[in-house]
Order: sequence, then structure tokens, then C-alpha cells
Amino acid sequence: MSDVSGLPLIGAAALRARAAARVLRTLPTDTKDAALRAMADALVERTDEVLAANAADLEAAAAAGTPAAILDRLRLDPARVAGVADALRQLVALPDPVGDVVRGSTLANGLQLRQVRVPLGVVGIVYEARPNVTVDAAGLCLKSGNAALLRGSASAFRTNTALVAVLTEAAAKAGLPEGSIELLPAERESVGELLGARGLVDVVIPRGGASLIQRVVREARVPVIETGEGNCHVYVDASADPGTAEAIVLNAKTHRVSVCNSAETLLVHRDVPFLPRLLSALVDAGVTLHGDAAARAAHDAVVPATDEDWATEYLSMDMAVRVVDDLPAALDHIERWGSGHSEAIVADSARAIADFTAGVDAAAVLVNASTRFTDGGEFGFGAEIGISTQKLHARGPLGLPELTSTTYVVTGSGHTRA
Repeated sequence: MSDVSGLPLIGAAALRARAAARVLRTLPTDTKDAALRAMADALVERTDEVLAANAADLEAAAAAGTPAAILDRLRLDPARVAGVADALRQLVALPDPVGDVVRGSTLANGLQLRQVRVPLGVVGIVYEARPNVTVDAAGLCLKSGNAALLRGSASAFRTNTALVAVLTEAAAKAGLPEGSIELLPAERESVGELLGARGLVDVVIPRGGASLIQRVVREARVPVIETGEGNCHVYVDASADPGTAEAIVLNAKTHRVSVCNSAETLLVHRDVPFLPRLLSALVDAGVTLHGDAAARAAHDAVVPATDEDWATEYLSMDMAVRVVDDLPAALDHIERWGSGHSEAIVADSARAIADFTAGVDAAAVLVNASTRFTDGGEFGFGAEIGISTQKLHARGPLGLPELTSTTYVVTGSGHTRA
């Protein structure tokens, strides 16, 4: 067991989680599912307790001048609490990945070889002002046989404390070991301790803005599954249907602006005849457009764009607009400015669709569909811990299978190697 003398804030919690992980990896699916049901029921029964804590967090955040988009992420109401409880119930209905045989064969020497999914162990999640992540992360970790070390933001600490109290009490009654879900202190130093807890923590997953993710990647001594910011693009090809393009662009930008799969840049082929109509629809919806010269010529409400606009994840009712000469130019723009999250094309041309899907480098590529669909729930994975934009271990929505590793089980009958 690793020394915890240098971990004054998280050491005890990490040790409890480590011990819990050894038990969780052996639990049958029925036990884990019963705990998830009990946790969901407890959240609904104790909604008032959770909302009281959330109201205190909201009041403090508003007094501190927190932007409206962040307040929206922080806010819970009865419907949102019911929603996170339902997400736990959806996990019950999903297959348990632990024990799945990824591949297997009989070797020429008669050895039976199986590659089997196993839990990662202790999963640390660092996230910002989204209390729903507390529940989603706990549920996903437990279903996949992992212990969860949760480090939310200070702005949501009262809410997260109330949520974890509800979840841990219900989980304990259902037979899960102490330490299965641990909430870490919200002090800044606790993040550094978590990132340095090699030997106690098996992986850390950051979920939040660019500065948080960069800090985790820069400082971590434990493995990291990197989730990225969402500088997402929608490219409208010359072959696109006007009505389809308008509906997708409006949804991708305005459906919910404070989330990572909201579109931030619109790229339009120079031969698209309905650009003025498309820009008018966005302006009418309340979007501030930051565009190049061609976009400004198409609509007088467009303000000049700079390189900063192409690079920005607005998370607001703002959108950058660029008119491109062709599809390769759109791909060049995305390659330079994109974050590898979600990229969409609107087109009727099979050739354009094939060239875009082959040429763009992103965790999710959407064809004639809004970027808002890049989501674990929408993909049928249940809840998600985040959208991975890296290329090792897992990419895209992090659901249950992505929270496992594998073990090779080799079975012989007295085999020895010559």
C-alpha cells in the first residue's frame, strides 16, 4: 500500500476507496444493480434535502458574480434530480461489462486464452459546477466495479456533500463496502494530491474547462483519460438541403449553449445560396455572429471575427462563421482550430459525406445530425463521465466498457514451456 503521509487531504479517503475496489471487483451484477436502484430511490425520496443544499450553493455563486451559463450547470430542480435518478435506473438495464470476454482462442499447444474485462480499480474524477456528474460518475463507477473518488468544485460543495450522503447511505444498506463513493475536499490542494496519488488511484478523469483539463494533464503522476473542451463545428456543404441545414445549425448552437457538444463555429461552402437565410435564422434566435468578410457581406449583423473567435469555446449565444472555398478548406480549418470533440457535416452528396468522415479527426463525426447528439445517454450508453478526446484507451463518450481494462486468463492442463 502506498504511503499517504503526503496526502493529508485525500489520504484516508483514497485508502478506503482502495480497499473498497478490491471488494467491488468481485461483486455480482445483481448486487450492484440493487445498490443503483436503492440510490435512485433515495435521491427521489430526499430531493428536498438536496435542493436545500443546492439553493445555498446557487445563492453563494450568484453573489460571487458567477456567469449565467455556470449557474445553469450548477442549478438543480425536482425535474433534474429525477433525471439523475433515472440515469441510475438506466444503468441497471445496461449490460455489466465486467467478465465479458473480449476475445478468446485455443492456442496450438492446447492452452485456452481469454481476454476478460475487469474494473480499472480506483477512479478519480475532477469536475466543475455540475452536481449531476456526482451521481453519474458514482453510478458508472459502481456498475463497472470501480470505487469513485469524486472531486467537484467548491461552488457545488454543499450540493455534492448532500448527494454523496444520500448515495453512500443507500449503497451501504444495499451491501456495498465503505469507501465505494468518496467525496474529496474542495480545496485546490486536493486536486494536486489526487494527481500525485500513484499507487492508490488507478486513473484520473477531468471533466470541465480547458484550464482544469490542462492542469490535470500537466501535473498528473497517475494515468489520465483526457476529456476535452468542445470547439465543435458544423460544415454546410454546397449540396445541403436548406431546411435541413437550418434545423441542424440552430439546434447545434442554441439547444443548450453551456455544454461541450454545442456548436461554436459554422463553416459554409461558398456556393451555398441560402447563407443569408441561415444567418438570419441564427440572428433571429438571439445568436451573436462573429464572421469573416464573406459572412459579413451576407448579413449586416455579423461582427468581424479574429483568430481568437475560431479558437473559442464560447458556451454562450455566440458563434463564429467562416465561408470556405471547398470541403478540403473546411477540413483544414477544423484541423487547425478544432478540439477533436464533435464535427458535423450537412450534405446530400455521398462523395462529400465520405470525404468529410474520412478526413476529419474527431471523437464523433455527425452526418446530417446535430452535434448535440454526442452524449452517452443519446448513444444508448446510459450516463457518461465525459467525452474523451484522446486516442488511447477510450475515445468519445465514456460509458461502462470504457471504465474497464482487461486481463488475460490462460488455462492449461499442466502445461509447461519448453
